[in-house]
Amino acid sequence: MPRSASWSAPCLTKLRRAWWTLLSNVRNRSTVTEALFAVTVVLATGPRQVHVSHLQVAQGCTAAMAVRQSGLLEPLEESEIEQLTLGIWGQKANSQQPLRPHDRVELYRALQVDPKVARRERFAKQGAKSAGLFAKRRAGSKAGY
Repeated sequence: MPRSASWSAPCLTKLRRAWWTLLSNVRNRSTVTEALFAVTVVLATGPRQVHVSHLQVAQGCTAAMAVRQSGLLEPLEESEIEQLTLGIWGQKANSQQPLRPHDRVELYRALQVDPKVARRERFAKQGAKSAGLFAKRRAGSKAGY
């Protein structure tokens, strides 16, 4: 049986109604809401002083946008802000890195003293017999045990 000319493929592409009519069951941009997800921003301003901000951010939000939205940098001076390093879950990250749901954005302060230098100074101050392995020595035992 020969095909009808009205149902051939070239004929269907010429029908603008079939291609340009919006379908009523398909969501258009005006009815789609932006998906939000939870992010945590953390800043330690000093020893045992941690500031935490829980946010709801939109898809495509970067780490810098989340930090700005948290408001944690407002009380800090410009010189302090420049010294901060940004990370996500303990890993150093770029400020333009897009965030994923439940990410933890962390702002790190610069170290005031190198940990190795601090340990050497503490050892020199306390002395060899009261520091490190020798601090908890049992009577009659060997050094370091």
